[in-house]
Formats: sequence, structure tokens, C-alpha cells
Amino acid sequence: MLKANINFFKNLNAPESNLHKLQKALEISKIGVWDFDGKNNKVFFSKSSKAIIGLEEDDCFGSNINDWNDRVHPDDKNKYFKDFKNHVDGKTKLYINKHRVLCKNGSYKWILDQGQIINNHNKDGYIHFVGTHTDISRQIKNEIKTHNALTIATKQNNKLQNFAHIVTHNLKQYSGNFESLLEFYDQADTAEEKEELITHLKEVSNCLERTILNLNRIVCVQSKKNTSLERLNINNFIEQTLKLLDVVIIENSATINNLVDPKLYIQYNPAYLESIIQNLLSNAIKYKHPQRDPVITIKSKITSHNITISIIDNGIGIDLEKFGKDIFGLYRTFHNNNDAEGVGLYLTKNQIEAFGGKITVESEVNMGTTFNIIMPNKKL
Repeated sequence: MLKANINFFKNLNAPESNLHKLQKALEISKIGVWDFDGKNNKVFFSKSSKAIIGLEEDDCFGSNINDWNDRVHPDDKNKYFKDFKNHVDGKTKLYINKHRVLCKNGSYKWILDQGQIINNHNKDGYIHFVGTHTDISRQIKNEIKTHNALTIATKQNNKLQNFAHIVTHNLKQYSGNFESLLEFYDQADTAEEKEELITHLKEVSNCLERTILNLNRIVCVQSKKNTSLERLNINNFIEQTLKLLDVVIIENSATINNLVDPKLYIQYNPAYLESIIQNLLSNAIKYKHPQRDPVITIKSKITSHNITISIIDNGIGIDLEKFGKDIFGLYRTFHNNNDAEGVGLYLTKNQIEAFGGKITVESEVNMGTTFNIIMPNKKL
């Protein structure tokens, strides 16, 4: 197409009959022709150029040299004029630009605009610029459809990966709890100890059942994110999640202070919220300071725009100057811990952002870490 247009430019000095044939051929292909004569400060638009934007051949269009320029979409004008100027300045061999132009009926069409200066404008002192207009609206529409399809596919793939991480990473906690409790059961000396351990096993089993139910809901509604939301009391939800971590809390002599407002509710996916709380609390215990028992405090703050849940620990902390940029990256680890997989924080960040929230971190080495979960305060 571009070569054909260039050949057209080169043949402008051909005999009139040949020029007429070339113009006719372009009209048949619905390619418009424009001609800017800088010497006389005039611009010509062919019948096809006018037809693209819904004008008739006899419509007075081109009497003003800015007739087309004024119709270019505001968002496209800077690039439109820049590409034109780059060719005039000799930076490009051809002028090529894609822009939207306002049609007579008020709609916009996408145009492939191509052109070339056909005189020695530096010597002549004026520009004679000739070009073509091609309606590429259908092409752009198909490109947008393809892009949207790829975007949807990417989002679905991310959801699938997120779900897989929940299953493999979060259920690992249950497996560890069952293993520890069964070991304790084998080592128990009295019937009372065994009975207490059976109670803990039942608690973990109930938590596992709830998690599987929530994961099943994700599978059922993964293509309809909004329907997977539930009205959740954060304080109660944290207490339920603590039951899952009961064994880990006891083993590490951890103290958990749940100071979240008992009346605080949010619309959220229960499986995601359980995963977020579980990951952050288990990390706070896992990375405890070797010289003190872990103390973890969970606080809430409410504003007109946001709900912030802060999880504050007194653990070994993270060197944010060294690792701050990578802290939420996949498979990134920052401590010499054999159980570290570099998945939890990546998963947590994705689960929070999936519903319009964000997570921030404050930390000081050997002092502790604070994770802030910031979620939109939506009216329930």
C-alpha cells in the first residue's frame, strides 16, 4: 500500500490522462487523496477523502487549510502534528500517522494518513505535500477486540495462578498442623492430653473444611468476581483464622492482640481474606526475633475513603533499603529460612489488589515489621 502511494506521488507530473487514471484507481479502493500547496496556501481533498468523513464531493471542504486539522481528535493532535513536522524537518523519509477524525454525523473514524513532500522545499521556500487517507476503523476495532481478548485471557490466567497458589501454599499450613498434632498425640502420656489434642485436630479440620468451601466458591464464580463477595466482620474473621494457627501460636509462645473494631465489616471474598490474614500472621510468627517471643498486634483504621488493617510484629524485620523493591516479588526471599518459598507476600499483594486495595510495608531490622492492608471503604 505504501509503495503504491509513493508511486502515486512520483507520477504527479505524469500526463493528465495517467494522473486521472491513478486518481480513479484510488477512488475505487476508497483511498482518499489530499494535496497541500504551500506556495498558494491551499489544500485539496479528493472525493474519497470527503466520503470517509461523510461529506459529499461538492461540500465546501478544504477552503480553510485547517479543515481536516480541526477535526482530528484532541487526544491525537500532538502526535499528528509531531509526525508531520518530523517529515518536514527531514527526520523521516515519509509522513505516516494514525489518528481519529470527526465525521459529519459526530462519530470518529480511524485514519491511516500517509504523505510525502514532492518538491525541494528548502530551495523553493514552500512545501508541496501530497498524501492519502485510508479508513482503518475496522482494522483498529479488530485490534482492540484482540487486545481485549488477550487482556481477559491474561486476567483469567492470573486468576488461575492465584488460585493454584492458594491451594498449594495455604493448604500447606493445614498439612503442617495435622502433622504436628499427630506427633504430639503419639507423644502424649495421659488421656487428658490426647483429648485436648483431639479437640485441636477437630478445630483444624473445621478450618480446613471452611477453606475448601471458600475455594470451591472461587471456582464456581471466578468469571463473576462481584458475586463472590460477602459481608464479613473482620474481627470475627481474624479470630476464626487464629484457630487455624493455634498450633503454631502455642509452639512459638506467640501473643496475638486483635484490636480490630468489632463492628467493622467489609465486602470481600472470604477465601482471599483468610489467605491474606493467614499469610501475614504466619510470616510474623515464622520470622520472630530469636531473643524474644513474638507479639503481634492487629489494628484497624477507618476513613471516609479507606479501611486500613495493620499487622504489627516485633520480629527480625526486613532491610527495606536492600529488599524494598523486591519484597512482593514472586519467589523472593530475604531471610535464611528453610521454609521460605517467596510466594506468600506475592500472593497476598495480588489478592489485595484484585479487589482494588493495596498493601504497604514499614520495617526496621531487629525491631519488627508493619504491614498495612488498605482497602476501599465501600458502603455496605
